[in-house]
Amino acid sequence: MGLIGGGQGAFIGRVHATAAVMDNRAALVAGALSSDPAKAKASAPDYDIPADRAYSSYKEMAEAEKKRPDGVDFVSVATPNHTHFEIAKTFVEAGYNVICDKPMTFDLAQAEELLKVVEKSGVVFAVSHNYTGHPLVRQAREMVLNGELGEINAIRARYIQGWLRTRLESSDQKQAKWRTDPKQSGIAGCFGDIGTHAYNLGRYITGLLPKDISCVLATFEPGRALDDYGTALIRFENGALGTVTASQITHGRENDVIIEVDGTKASLEWHQENPNQMIVRKNGEPHRIYTRGGGGLGGAAGAATRIPAGHPEGYLEAFANVYTAAFDAMAKRAAGEKFETVNTVYPNIYDGVEGMLFITQCVASSKDNGHWLPFKHPKLRK
Repeated sequence: MGLIGGGQGAFIGRVHATAAVMDNRAALVAGALSSDPAKAKASAPDYDIPADRAYSSYKEMAEAEKKRPDGVDFVSVATPNHTHFEIAKTFVEAGYNVICDKPMTFDLAQAEELLKVVEKSGVVFAVSHNYTGHPLVRQAREMVLNGELGEINAIRARYIQGWLRTRLESSDQKQAKWRTDPKQSGIAGCFGDIGTHAYNLGRYITGLLPKDISCVLATFEPGRALDDYGTALIRFENGALGTVTASQITHGRENDVIIEVDGTKASLEWHQENPNQMIVRKNGEPHRIYTRGGGGLGGAAGAATRIPAGHPEGYLEAFANVYTAAFDAMAKRAAGEKFETVNTVYPNIYDGVEGMLFITQCVASSKDNGHWLPFKHPKLRK
């Protein structure tokens, strides 16, 4: 593994590093940990990266690792949004597998260009929509795709936080500063940062293809440059309706991700802050509570579970499950075998493009007073 980003003061780089090595299938051996060369070098000991593989830039890293007989097999991109495209493109063109943070790029045009590069290269490309790695999310997906909920009528996805209730970006808080800066975050704030997670979760579980979207975004904190609250309404091709609500200004809320799916036979509900339980409801019957590691689960949930029921698994383990699924594809590529690139267990380049399309159409709809816009793309996967 090679890590881009994750230097001192960062958050998600450490998460990537921990998730990647959790199942002893990877070792972090190189990194360009900061855009500041001095900080990049100084951060290397925190990850036990040797000095000769602690690079001052991602370009230096790509060139140097290519010359080594023991060069990295893949890189993880854990940097602000505006840097993703050039970093990912550089390594993909050099033949490296890539795991990239979300949103995948700065804008939709970059995402579509990166998709062309990935398709041409044949590398494995994953996007870290990590909530898809939870065992009960995969159980929900299996149940929906097996028809246990019947035809899907509605999806309600919410991601509610409160950490940006005040102008935290006015201080030196690193995470707040870049997320609220249009030059680094892109055209969306809250909806790009966490709304994409909520939307992706509904798509991952149901496989329903979107048709149209209407969205209203708001900036409630005076002086903030990007949205900090919003709601989108989505019409799917089968006639189902979906809602996505995201907030970063709701007092007392931490990382409250909730997904509810209504079908003609049953409905389900899952909360990220209580990830080891999922409720399935059917009129006239007692509610069923599925537990991670418990009885009655399918193969997808079982494959994503490491420890017995009653011992909680959570955020890091789910993140690691995204890596594990990507590693399976990387191993096949290394062996010269065919591997799935579109309908993968892990979120991939196509999900990344869809996430950027979601952001683009949400912002455009909101600017037009919530006007309905088409939400289609030739590369959307089921």
